[in-house]
Amino acid sequence: MADLTREQIIYLIAMNSGRGLALRGVDLASVDLRNLCLSEANLSLARLNAANLTQCDLSRANMDSASLDYADFSEANLQGASLRGASLVGADLRAADLTDADLREADLRSANLRGAVLVRANFWRAKLKNANLLYANLEGAKGLPVEVYEEIKREHS
Repeated sequence: MADLTREQIIYLIAMNSGRGLALRGVDLASVDLRNLCLSEANLSLARLNAANLTQCDLSRANMDSASLDYADFSEANLQGASLRGASLVGADLRAADLTDADLREADLRSANLRGAVLVRANFWRAKLKNANLLYANLEGAKGLPVEVYEEIKREHS
């Protein structure tokens, strides 16, 4: 069972002017957080497995070492977010904006990044096996293995 409900998160956002919530280590698994502003929130070590974060504003949020498996981040704003060492196995990041995101050592196996904006994102030592990067904007992305680029070329030919 989650530590907080959607209604409690909305209350905390209102009390904190919508920025920089301290939610380190909180369990929000399967909670519906769609369309909420969690900009600059500290969600490091948090558990958000299967949470609905569709169209959330998570810009500059800290999600280092968070458990985000099978979470739905479709169309979310993750610009400048830190997801270092986070587990995003099977996560849905379709059309999400991860410009300047830190994905170093993140586990993105089987994640759906179709159409995501990954401009200048850092993938150093990230696990990308079976990740869908079709139509993703990888301009200036760092740390992507050569085989990822080769797979993308094959898909586009």
